[in-house]
Amino acid sequence: MAKMTVRDLPVAGKRVFVRVDFNVPTDGQGAITDDTRIRAALPSIRYLREQGAKVILASHFGRPKGKVADEFRLTAVGRRLAELLGAPVQKLDDCVGPEVERAVAAMKPGDVVLLENVRFYPGEEKNDPDFARKLAALADLFVNDAFGAAHRAHASTAGVAAYLPAVAGFLMEKEVSALGRLLERPERPFVAILGGAKVSDKIGVIENLLGKCDRLLVGGGMANTFLAARGLNLGQSLVELDQVGLAKELLARAGDRLVLPVDVVAAPAVEAAAPRKTVGVDALGAPGALGPTDKALDIGPATVARFEKEIATARTIFWNGPMGVFEVEPFAVGTTAVARAVAISKAFSVVGGGDSIAAIEKAGVAGRIGHISTGGGASLEFIEGQELPGVAVLKEKVRAL
Repeated sequence: MAKMTVRDLPVAGKRVFVRVDFNVPTDGQGAITDDTRIRAALPSIRYLREQGAKVILASHFGRPKGKVADEFRLTAVGRRLAELLGAPVQKLDDCVGPEVERAVAAMKPGDVVLLENVRFYPGEEKNDPDFARKLAALADLFVNDAFGAAHRAHASTAGVAAYLPAVAGFLMEKEVSALGRLLERPERPFVAILGGAKVSDKIGVIENLLGKCDRLLVGGGMANTFLAARGLNLGQSLVELDQVGLAKELLARAGDRLVLPVDVVAAPAVEAAAPRKTVGVDALGAPGALGPTDKALDIGPATVARFEKEIATARTIFWNGPMGVFEVEPFAVGTTAVARAVAISKAFSVVGGGDSIAAIEKAGVAGRIGHISTGGGASLEFIEGQELPGVAVLKEKVRAL
C-alpha cells in the first residue's frame, strides 16, 4: 500500500520535523566534496517553505558514537544548504534542550533551522523513547525524507513516529516508488546487474532477485567466487572461499538466468601501468593462463559485448556495483561500458551504489537513467525484500473505493 506524503497533510503554520540524510563526504578538513544528498532534500524543503511551514531539519553525520565531536558538527552542511536553498538556514548547536526549544518557538512560517548532529546523543542509535519524545516535542508533524537512513530503527528515523503523524518526503516517495516498481511490477525482460567485491555483501539481494528477474549479470570481484564454484583457477584474484559452496547452490538454482563473465582482464598489480591481458574463462583451468601474481580486475571485451546484448533487450534494469576495480582507470572499462549500455537502453533503469553512480556521471549519462538511488544500504535491504523501519512507520494512504 502507498504511503502518505507531505502533500497529504496541511502544513501551513505547522512545525515540521524533517529527517534528512546530510551524511555527506568531506575531505577530512571539513570541506564537503559531494553535496548530492543535500540537493536531494531540496524539493521537500522548498515545498514546505512555500506552504508556510516552519522547517526543522535533523540529520546524522559520521559516527561520533554518542559523544559531541567538533569534526562531526553540521556547520558546513548548514552553510552549503543555505547556498543551495537561496535562503537563510539557522544552524543550532544542539538538537534538543532549552536553547533549541527557544529557537523553534521564535520561528516564523518559511523559516528553516538545522539541528545539530543527532548522533551526538547515544539515545539516537538506541532508539531511546525519551530521546525520540524530546525530538518530537519540537514539532507538530514528522516528515521522513532520509531514505538512506530508513533501514535504521533510530530515534529520529522511526522513534519520533510514535508521537507525531508521520509521512514521506518527496525523496522518500521517489525511492520507494522506483524500487517498489522493480520488485512488484517490473516490465519484462527484467535484467539485474550486480558487481562489487564480495558475494557475502549481497547474498540476500541475489537470492531475492533470482526469484524476480529474467537475467542476473554478475561482474566485479564477486564474479570470481562464482567462477571458482565452477572449478576454475582464478590465481591470486579475490575469491571468498567460504562462499564457494553457496555460489554453487545459487548457480544450480539459477540455471541460465545467472550470467557470468566469459573473459576477464588480469594484471599482476592494481596499478595503471601494470601489464594487462585478457583471458577467456574457459582457459582459466589451463596451466599458465594466469601468472603467479595475476588477478582478475575487470570484465573482458567479450563479456562487455554479452552484457550489452542482455541490457539492450531489457525493459527494466537494476544495477548496483562496479564490474572491476573502477578506481584505477584501465580497469574501469567494463563499468563504463555497462553505464553507457544502461543509459541507451529503452528500459526503466534504477542505478544505486557509489561506484555505479560515479560511472554514469563520468560517462555523462546520468540524465538518461530512470532513477538514481542515493539509498546505499537501505536500497539493498529494500531489494532484499526487508521491511525498512523508517518506511514502516509512515502512514498508509487510504484509497477511495
